[in-house]
Amino acid sequence: MKIIFASHNQKKAEEIRSLLPVGIVLLTLHDLDLMQEIPENEPTIEANSAFKANWVFKHFGLPCFADDTGLEVTALNGAPGVHSARYAGEARSDDANMNKLLLALQDSADRSAQFKTVITYLDGHQEYQFTGIVKGRIGTQKIGTLGFGYDPIFFPENQNKTFAQMPLSDKNKFSHRARATVQFLKFLEERVAL
Repeated sequence: MKIIFASHNQKKAEEIRSLLPVGIVLLTLHDLDLMQEIPENEPTIEANSAFKANWVFKHFGLPCFADDTGLEVTALNGAPGVHSARYAGEARSDDANMNKLLLALQDSADRSAQFKTVITYLDGHQEYQFTGIVKGRIGTQKIGTLGFGYDPIFFPENQNKTFAQMPLSDKNKFSHRARATVQFLKFLEERVAL
């Protein structure tokens, strides 16, 4: 079964591919030579995810899914949230985003946060959503070189390593994206009989 992942992000695709069973071939927008950026202007993570999936389905007419992820920080009333990728500006710089967040929290005793991923799947008949959340805390400095995004400053709950210090096999035990993907794959197995 071929399924389109409505993303250009190869690091996200790598995380998802590592969880896929034999029999599912994941195609990214890069694989399909679609280089156009999909707008991400919706007010929530759920709506952004749905918009991206619908946008790609209209282009290709094939089963597809999209994800949207946000880092929600308690002391910042849930920010950066849906704006996580562009928190420090349209350049979408991981370093600039982390620097801005660390600065915003420098005087905060409450460093609790959660990552939230919402996957939207379209099969041509109906839209389905799957949500994965991992709670944790924001560190005081960047630690680790693995992963991407805010991984170097996020410690999952009850762990003493950031996501950026964990190999992908370890990160997948905790990650928001893995949790949403596992729900999605279970759904596919039941519906499509892989």
